[in-house]
Amino acid sequence: MAESKTLKNLMDAFAGESQANRKYLAYSKKAETDGKLNAAKLFKAAADAETIHALKHFEIAGKIKSTTENLNDAVAGETHEYTEMYPDFLKEAEAEGNKEAIRIFTLAMKAEEVHAKRYQEALANLDQTDEVFYYLCPVCGNIEKEVPDKCVICNVPGSMFIKY
Repeated sequence: MAESKTLKNLMDAFAGESQANRKYLAYSKKAETDGKLNAAKLFKAAADAETIHALKHFEIAGKIKSTTENLNDAVAGETHEYTEMYPDFLKEAEAEGNKEAIRIFTLAMKAEEVHAKRYQEALANLDQTDEVFYYLCPVCGNIEKEVPDKCVICNVPGSMFIKY
């Protein structure tokens, strides 16, 4: 059965709003660095607005399922990224000699593998009632369940990790 035009439009809107969110967050960080705090706040507010739009589009498109289905989808997505997407991106960056792209693709690929593992763990322990905390590396995106001495992916000190 063919996808309806409205469903396609909802998913296109979701993608566009999601990208706008990240773009505006990057702009907000740059404005902060430049000391332009009013512009930084506006970009942050707009990023949050784009998130509101994206989440509603995704919901209306029927893409939010049960927690088990969502975890399985997350495992599949992260696995695709670290086994197929980033290795292909790395090959192209290496062929072009783009050292910064090679570095960031490598960090992301390694972090995505950890993400897939964390989602698999959450799936296996879905009915666990003990609270679990996660710690995010602000440089590479690695997620740990305990604060490490340093990030196993990028060597950032564990004291920089963000607790969730």
